Amino acid sequence: MIETLIFYLFATILTGSSLAVISLRNPVHSVLFLILAFFNAAGIFVMLGAEFLAALLVIVYVGAVAVLFLFVVMMLNVTVESFRKGLTRYFPASFLVAVIMLVQLISLFGSKTDILVKPAKASASDITNTEALGQILYTDYVYLFQAAGLILLVAMIGAIVLTFTPRNRMRKQIINNQVARKPSDTLKVVKVETGKGVG
Repeated sequence: MIETLIFYLFATILTGSSLAVISLRNPVHSVLFLILAFFNAAGIFVMLGAEFLAALLVIVYVGAVAVLFLFVVMMLNVTVESFRKGLTRYFPASFLVAVIMLVQLISLFGSKTDILVKPAKASASDITNTEALGQILYTDYVYLFQAAGLILLVAMIGAIVLTFTPRNRMRKQIINNQVARKPSDTLKVVKVETGKGVG
C-alpha cells in the first residue's frame, strides 16, 4: 500500500513537471522543472529495482546535461524572435528531413521487427543489474540503441546550428601560410662573442 502511494506521488510530480517543462515561457524555469522530472524518474527506477539506471539518470542527466542546459540558457542571449525567424526560414528543409527519417524508421520497424526487438532471455545465473542491462542493450536492442545515438547526434548538430552566430571581425588562422613559414622568416640566430653585447 505504501509503495503504491509513493509510486503515484512520484508519477504525479513527474507528469506535472514534464508538462511545466513544455508549457512555461521562461527557459530557466523549464530547465529547473526538467531537473525535478529527472529526480522523480530516478525515484521510480529505484522502486523498480533498477538502481543503476537511477544513479545514471541523476549523475549524467541532472549532473551534466540539465546543468549544461541551465548554463547555456542563462549565458546566451537568445530571444524568442530569433527562434521564430529561424523556424520560418528553415521549416521546409527540416520538415522534409523529418518526413524522410520517419519513413525510414517506419520501414525499418515494419520489415525487421524480429531483429530490432527481441524478448529478453531469462537467465538463471546471478548477474548484476549493470551486466544484464549491457547484455540487453548491445545484443537484443542494438539497433534501437544506435538509433537513439543518431537522434542525439542530430539534436547536437541542431543545437550548434541554432546557437552559432557568425562574426565578421573575428580573426581566423590561415593554415597554409603557417605551414609554409620558414625559420629564416621569423628567426635570426646571432652569434654573441664573450664579453660583448648585441648591437
